[in-house]
Amino acid sequence: MLTVRDVMVREVIKVSPFATIREAITLMKQHGVKSLVVEQQNEHDAWGLITYTNILKTVIAEDGDIDLLNVYDVCAKPVISVGESLGLRHVAALMSDHRVKRLLVLEDNRLLGFVTMDDIMAALFERMES
Repeated sequence: MLTVRDVMVREVIKVSPFATIREAITLMKQHGVKSLVVEQQNEHDAWGLITYTNILKTVIAEDGDIDLLNVYDVCAKPVISVGESLGLRHVAALMSDHRVKRLLVLEDNRLLGFVTMDDIMAALFERMES
């Protein structure tokens, strides 16, 4: 059985919750990613996630200003997280039930990476071809 460990992304791009939306968009563009992990403020704080969707809803739909809004104004926090030994079928069910495309991978609130629906689909396609 495939687990989160098998497909997770370990190199995570993080952003401060106090960064502007413009700074977050610039980071996304520089790294070619559609989401950023929002840093904790202390070791007991929850992790956050900001995605293209969060930004589109706030900036385009609500006419927000990318220089006045901060990441914490639009990010999801806390986010749904899983452990790296969880089976992918359970991860897919969580994503489907909560209508999300990304989950953080944590161990005792320590960030290990994240897993996306695209990662799960790629693993499924690879299994079908072999």
